[in-house]
Amino acid sequence: MKALKKILVVALIATTLLAGCGKKADEKTIKVGATAVPHAMVLNDVVKDILAKDGWTLDVVEFTDYVTPNTSLEEGELDANYFQTYGYLVDQNQSRGLHLVPVQGVHYEPMQIFSKNYTSVANFVAGDAIAIPNDFDNEKRALTVAAAAGLIEYDPSLVAANGSPLDGITSNPLGIQFKEVEAANVPQANNDVAGLIVNGNYALESKLKDKSNSVFVEIPDIAARTNYLVVKGGNEETEKTKALIKAITDPSVKVYIEEHYGSAVVPVF
Repeated sequence: MKALKKILVVALIATTLLAGCGKKADEKTIKVGATAVPHAMVLNDVVKDILAKDGWTLDVVEFTDYVTPNTSLEEGELDANYFQTYGYLVDQNQSRGLHLVPVQGVHYEPMQIFSKNYTSVANFVAGDAIAIPNDFDNEKRALTVAAAAGLIEYDPSLVAANGSPLDGITSNPLGIQFKEVEAANVPQANNDVAGLIVNGNYALESKLKDKSNSVFVEIPDIAARTNYLVVKGGNEETEKTKALIKAITDPSVKVYIEEHYGSAVVPVF
């Protein structure tokens, strides 16, 4: 009986120690959601090593869409995410009832118009179709890019909060047909349309410059289009958030971005 008690005590102590070790590991692990390129690459190739020097373990969770990394952060499954613009974040907070906060601007990615058929926006003809992202903020952004390229005239102030971004088109002389597609899937529409208006990260992932011509590059509103490190409201001053901000603004991150992505990804810190 005494032997059994000793075994139980030892097992209890071991379980307690393991639980304590697990808790300490969790406290020093930072879990960040990101899309693959350039965000997860920046985190894995540079930020992870910087954090390790300060005793942190970085766990990067890759997502292929723009919605799940925000809902996962809201639900506490992540400590932070890094993939989105300020404009998109505001829209998602409002439309999905989220409580997410930008804590550090990192870079911006100009949206571009690509075409497998043409070498200039002047080559588009009547009735051509162009694929654009279908989420509210990025669709408005894509249509603003189309207007800047001279394909349409566009007034975003005409778009109601619960309306369609297409409502802002005031002139469409070529009768361009805008094909609304989930942002991640716009590059895959390349064979079905005359042009694509693509978010920078998905253009990089799909290596569109190897397959299509870039016929127009956005000059973005940097404040609205900067990609941010984001946390759930209330976590802006945690040790994990402070460590992430310190690491992601390290000079070596800026050097990495400039060397790997050139004008496609532009640091802002």
